[in-house]
Amino acid sequence: MREEIIMIRFLVGEKGHGKTKQLVELAQERRNTAKGSLVFIERDNSHRHELHYSVRHVETKSFPLSNYREFIGFICGILSQDNDIEEIFVCGYAKVVQDTSNESLVKMVKKLDELSKINSVNFTISMTATVEDLPEEVRELVVSI
Repeated sequence: MREEIIMIRFLVGEKGHGKTKQLVELAQERRNTAKGSLVFIERDNSHRHELHYSVRHVETKSFPLSNYREFIGFICGILSQDNDIEEIFVCGYAKVVQDTSNESLVKMVKKLDELSKINSVNFTISMTATVEDLPEEVRELVVSI
């Protein structure tokens, strides 16, 4: 098992506040220190060329992910293909998964927390939202940008 603290964190802010740029930079920084694999998930190929080739890029456009259950299944599929995944970055959660209601976000976080502990995987998720709009269970996972 890795010695790192296993966690889920959210980068939130309004559109145009630099969340995506910071997420790409985090992925690039982590590739220098990661011992395992890194995965970057986004709706399209917008940032594929900004990432080092060692960061696995996954486009979700051709996978209809409409709720947190489908998203968790998608994540489980990715995890099942590589036992060495150390961190998964999700760019624009609301674009990847259509249902981002507070109830769904809380359920998704609980499932990701389970996956994080079982698989020793960290998750960093960006989404357009204000901290005030998020449920308390998600607010405590927000990191400032």
